Amino acid sequence: MTAVKRSNKQLFRTNNSVDLFLTVIRVVSLIVISIGFLLFVIEQIRGVALNGDAPLTGGAIRGLFVTGVSQGAMYGLIALGYSMVYGVLGFINFAHGEVFMAGAMSAWITSDFLFDNGMWEGELRFILSLLIVLLVAIVVSTLATILIERIAYRPLRESPRLIPLITSIGVSFFMQNAVLGLFGPASKTLPAPPSWMSNEYTFLEIEGTKILVMVIAAISMAGLWIFVERTKTGKAMRAVAEDKEIAALMGINVNRTIVTTFAVGGAMAGVAGVLWGLLFRGVSSQTGFLPGIKAFTAAVIGGVGNLGGSMAGGIILGVAESVGPLLILKPMTIPAVSQLKDAVAFAVLVLVLLFKPTGLFGERLASEDRA
Repeated sequence: MTAVKRSNKQLFRTNNSVDLFLTVIRVVSLIVISIGFLLFVIEQIRGVALNGDAPLTGGAIRGLFVTGVSQGAMYGLIALGYSMVYGVLGFINFAHGEVFMAGAMSAWITSDFLFDNGMWEGELRFILSLLIVLLVAIVVSTLATILIERIAYRPLRESPRLIPLITSIGVSFFMQNAVLGLFGPASKTLPAPPSWMSNEYTFLEIEGTKILVMVIAAISMAGLWIFVERTKTGKAMRAVAEDKEIAALMGINVNRTIVTTFAVGGAMAGVAGVLWGLLFRGVSSQTGFLPGIKAFTAAVIGGVGNLGGSMAGGIILGVAESVGPLLILKPMTIPAVSQLKDAVAFAVLVLVLLFKPTGLFGERLASEDRA
C-alpha cells in the first residue's frame, strides 16, 4: 500500500512538472510573439526600422498576405487527402506528397506540349489549356493514389497501424526514385503564363496568377464540400469514417468507399500540383517532399479528419510562413529572416499543439480513434 502511494505521489509530481514546463513554454512563446509584433508597430509608427532600413509599406504587407493565402490554399488542398485517409483508415499516408508531385509533373508535361503547339497564348486558348492541364493532373494523381491503395495498403488493412505507415514511407521513396529515373534530377520548368496574367487586378492589386490560384482552390473546396455533404457517396464516406463495421451492416460497400476516399484525395492533390506549377513553375522528383510535410502540418493545425479545418489550417500556415518572418522576426533584428519561413511554419504547429492539441477546429476521428 505504501509503495502504491509513493508511486502515485511520484506520478503526481511528474505531471505537475510537465504542466509547469508547458506553461512556461506557452508564456515565453506569447512574450516573443508580442515583442516582435510590438516592435513592428513601433517601426511603422516611426517610419524607420530598428536596423535603419525602411519599414514595410502597406503594399508590401498586403502582398505578403496574398502570397500566403495563395500558397496556403495549395497546402490546404493537399492536406485534404491526409485528413480524408486518416479519417477513414486511421493512418497517415506519407506517400500523398508524391501523389501531389505526380500531378505537378503531369502538369509540366501537358503544359509543355500545349505550349509547343501554340495553345498557351490568348485568353480563351490559355483557359482551355489550363482546363486540359487540370484534367490530366487530376486523372494522373487519382490513378496513382488508387494504385497505391490497391497494391500497397489494402493487403495491410488489418495489420497494426505502424506497418501501413512504414509502407507509405516506402511507397514515397519508390515514387520519388521512379520519377527521378524517368525524368532525371534536373528541375523542369512549366511555361510562363501569358503576360496578362502578370497584371494586377482588383482594388487590392493582386497579381492575376494568384487570383487564379485562389479561385481554383475555392472552387475545388466548394465542390468537395458538396460531394461529401450532399451526395450519397459522400454520406457513405462519412459513415465509414465514423464506424466501418456498422457502415458495412447498413449495406455500404466499405472497400469501394475507401477507394473513393483515396481517389478524391488524389484529385485534390492533382489540383494542388497544377497550382504549384502556376505559382513556382519548377517541378522535380523532390517537389512533393516539403509541401507534403507542410500539408500534413496544416491538417494537424486545422484538426485531423476535419476537411474545413484542414483547408483553413493550410491558409493559416501559408500566411504564417509568408508574414511571420518579416512581421515578427525581422523587427527583432534576427538575420536572414527570409530563410526562416520553414522554421516559422513548424513553430506554428508547435504553438497550436501547445495550446490546442486537437487542432484549431477540432479533430473528427472514427469512434475507435477517439480517446
